[in-house]
Amino acid sequence: MITSTSADAPRAVRPWAFMALLVPGLLLGSSQLPAQGQETCPVPGSLIGDMDGPFAHVRYLADDALQGRETGTNGERCAGEYIAGVFRSMGLKGAGPDGSFFQTFQVQMGSVLGDGNGLVIEGEELALEGAWLPFGFSGTAEIEGSLVYGGPGVSRPGSEEDVYAHLDLEGRVVVVEGADPHGGMDTMAGDPHFKATVAAGRGAAAIFVLLPEGEELPDPVAEQRPGVKIPAIAIFGSEATRVRDAAKANQAVRLVTAMEPRMVEARNVAALIPGADPTLGREVVIVGAHYDHLGLGGDGSLDPDATAVHNGADDNASGTAALMEVARLLQAAENPPARSVLFLAFTGEEKGLWGSGHYVKEPLLPLENAVAMMNMDMVGRLRENTLTVYGTGTADEWPDLLAQLNENQPEPFVLASIPDGFGPSDHSSFYGASVPVLMLFTNTHSEYHRPDDDWELINRMGMSRVSAFAADIVGALAGSSQAEAMAMTYVEGAGNPHGGGMPADPDAPSSPRPGYGAYMGTIPDMTPQETGVRITGVREESPAEKGGLKGGDVIVEFGGREITDLYAYTYALRDHKPGDEVQVVVLRGEERLSLSVVLGSR
Repeated sequence: MITSTSADAPRAVRPWAFMALLVPGLLLGSSQLPAQGQETCPVPGSLIGDMDGPFAHVRYLADDALQGRETGTNGERCAGEYIAGVFRSMGLKGAGPDGSFFQTFQVQMGSVLGDGNGLVIEGEELALEGAWLPFGFSGTAEIEGSLVYGGPGVSRPGSEEDVYAHLDLEGRVVVVEGADPHGGMDTMAGDPHFKATVAAGRGAAAIFVLLPEGEELPDPVAEQRPGVKIPAIAIFGSEATRVRDAAKANQAVRLVTAMEPRMVEARNVAALIPGADPTLGREVVIVGAHYDHLGLGGDGSLDPDATAVHNGADDNASGTAALMEVARLLQAAENPPARSVLFLAFTGEEKGLWGSGHYVKEPLLPLENAVAMMNMDMVGRLRENTLTVYGTGTADEWPDLLAQLNENQPEPFVLASIPDGFGPSDHSSFYGASVPVLMLFTNTHSEYHRPDDDWELINRMGMSRVSAFAADIVGALAGSSQAEAMAMTYVEGAGNPHGGGMPADPDAPSSPRPGYGAYMGTIPDMTPQETGVRITGVREESPAEKGGLKGGDVIVEFGGREITDLYAYTYALRDHKPGDEVQVVVLRGEERLSLSVVLGSR
């Protein structure tokens, strides 16, 4: 998700007999990258041993050998091959192109240096990588101009010493300090990407960020934030003092940055149980879970200082294991489902719902035929018998169905229902596409998004019970020759206007900081856009709804600031306070509209 023992667990088909030699393909990198060698995935039997049931899947997916399953890495590919192998061994059909089990798409994972990078100040050249280096989000350009010193590179409204707010940056190369004068570099005011976004919005030609003493040069390949329009470089070590003095003297500068995107292949895993009914078989029940995690940590980790494998046993090897167990239970059922059931294991959820966002845009089966989508994210740590269910307000039928199915469980859960269809996981992508959704969730814990989320902590019995309950839900939706398939009535605008659970967008920070309390109420599409921020919906009674914004709008300007991406939107929103009236410019189809919105509080 984006920020016990079992004596009676049902036996899973052991997948390793079908998967003895798993060899993933290569990462598709830039032409500047060295060729990548093929890496063999660990043989499942060597890790799983005599384990069975969904717990065996968690054991494999959450092993250190998969290196945290970060999108686009060999570990992610091993996980995808394992999931596909399990589906294949069960007799499911590949739902991807040409009957494959994969839906592939390209994503940018950092940047690499191109040819010709150079920096000259007052006729003297500075050594690339010895004194300076472009950030991975840097733009590519050739610039001649003058330096200007911008101090901390952030404005502080209301401060008499706020020189930066009134500094003319148009067409100039601004030099700023890397650290937040009140914090370090782990705050937004110390974030080079934030400083670069602001400088670009104010017309600067480029930005130089002076790294604090002891801070290392950035690794462009590791950068995952979207690019900015202007060159953004880091100045390192003793050269920072020299460049600071040069900026204060407005010395001449010539800069060439050449950055190339590092593209990698990402893969959703897709498997199908075709519907047995000649009419209802065209309709589809979608079951999903994301299988990616945080790799070695970094962005998204709640232990940011630790460079260690984040195994994500609960987040979300558990949901992926439950996905495979639901497939096994339905495939083994005496009466096949009347509707088709599509199983999707998404990648890129931790990056911003990339996999589910891609699927909604390019569905393998017509999205208008989707009856409902059920997502499972973090279902491996059941405590106090409480199961949280998101999306219960997205269809009229959900509450009664869940209550009835829960009563029929050998040990009924304590169900905590949240009506909201939008939330920090892949079901949001489908609710934004007008599909009724549910998400099953056993809550967060102290190991969430940390290296300690390991397979030994999984509640085996609890996960098996959640899997069985999920299979009952899907079975009721899919129907059979013995049971009528349920009709579902989609409900728009379901949920708490302020959302529930862990937030996943700029309107709902996980730990609001002072001054960052303005609330808009938009539900952004988390997948990368060419420009602007597309929203999939707005929350009921929110400032956005009252201001006239609608799902499908693309926000391109906010309070006079150009919005190029989700980061720019976040920064712009957090520069305002509740009660501010802002002009929001959106693209609605071919029309460009300016809407007035009065921001609320969280």
